[in-house]
Amino acid sequence: MTAMASSGPPPSEGRRFGSGPPGPAPPPPWIPKTELGRRVHSGQITNIADALHAGLPLREPQIIDKLLPGLHDEVLDVNMVQRMTDSGRRFKFAVTVVVGNGDGYVGLGRAKGREVGPTIRRAIDRAKLEIVEVFRGCGSWECGCGRSHTVPFQVHGRSGSVVVTFKPAPRGVGLAVGDVAKPILRFAGITDAWGYTDGHTKTTVNYAQAAFATLVALSDLKLTPEDTLRLKVVRGGIGTSILPPKEEGAMSGRRGGPGGRGRGRGRGGPGRGPPGRGPPGRGPPRAPPPRPPSGGA
Repeated sequence: MTAMASSGPPPSEGRRFGSGPPGPAPPPPWIPKTELGRRVHSGQITNIADALHAGLPLREPQIIDKLLPGLHDEVLDVNMVQRMTDSGRRFKFAVTVVVGNGDGYVGLGRAKGREVGPTIRRAIDRAKLEIVEVFRGCGSWECGCGRSHTVPFQVHGRSGSVVVTFKPAPRGVGLAVGDVAKPILRFAGITDAWGYTDGHTKTTVNYAQAAFATLVALSDLKLTPEDTLRLKVVRGGIGTSILPPKEEGAMSGRRGGPGGRGRGRGRGGPGRGPPGRGPPGRGPPRAPPPRPPSGGA
């Protein structure tokens, strides 16, 4: 007798049994919903500067993905809030993220949600919608190198009780500012600056928003051609980024780790989040000891 072939579908090549679940599904194709998105999608606008100066609202993060590929992002703060209800504790996370290309474009976004991962992605999308062009120049009287490496003049920004002041610095000083303001200036393409703060700077959100408001106020100023030439002021990108190229599929720079402010990994483990489902140190159930052989003649 001959063996009958199986009527089921052939096994898929390149995948073995038990290799794990498939990867995430690719994002759906972008269908623009705004006038600016339709212009970018059709190719009428190919530059981010033209998109920001078009006079149309920026409401789709896909516009930034197409005009500014390879943006860097960093999580500045993850704050967890607990609320007690009749059914138990409810947890919510507030995430603050900064994005930029290191060449004159930076944005700051904040989002809230019940899970950390989707909230971070939502905060990144909101930061892309807040992208601004940043003025850079050589405004320090101690330098005079003629390169666009610092802020062209002194600027102020405020959020809540926090007031941030940035002043021009000569080359080689670096970013003499707080740890929260450093990634914001670095993502904007500024390598040297003096920074002064006033207020309750331990509030990370207000500190970050005040530093970003300083760059927004800097980009809103109008300069004369004489000052632009004297201070070597450039607006936006110049084609050279101070950040390393972002690798495809690499994790973005995020502060903290398992012991940070994120969700904990089990009861009593690292982290400040809610406890896990299992008690500590309890492994799989142990096998019962073997019984002694019964005696007999």
